[in-house]
Amino acid sequence: MKIIIETPEEGKEDEIVIRCHELDDELIELISRLRAGKSQITGYKDGTIRQIMPKEIYYFESVDNKVFACCEKEVYEIKEKLYEIEEKYSTFVYQRISKSVIVNVSQIEYISPMLGSRLEARLKNGEKVIISRQYVPGLKKKLGINER
Repeated sequence: MKIIIETPEEGKEDEIVIRCHELDDELIELISRLRAGKSQITGYKDGTIRQIMPKEIYYFESVDNKVFACCEKEVYEIKEKLYEIEEKYSTFVYQRISKSVIVNVSQIEYISPMLGSRLEARLKNGEKVIISRQYVPGLKKKLGINER
């Protein structure tokens, strides 16, 4: 594959052109990541509204029919449903790890086994989240971990 990077003329918009013989799953994922990369998520906290970049969010959690975006030190309420976030960002770096949690896999520091075929992920901000056993295969696939 050949990659060419050019600087656009002054006043012209940045653009990405993909020329391919076949639009495979890898290219589709790349395109989705490019599209999602510039998007922002609206978070609400203490009467304020903040635009949050997806990469800033460590995980989303659903509690009492509300969805929260947990960042390094702050927690924001999100108006989207958990399944909507999963659909929108599944090709990005997010992966559902339980019925109520979607984690940003790029924020995982390490994973350790627990009883009952579950895993525990320690995030880069020191928080720990539990990966339910039914979601372990999907997370391992997202992380590129091969089963023996």
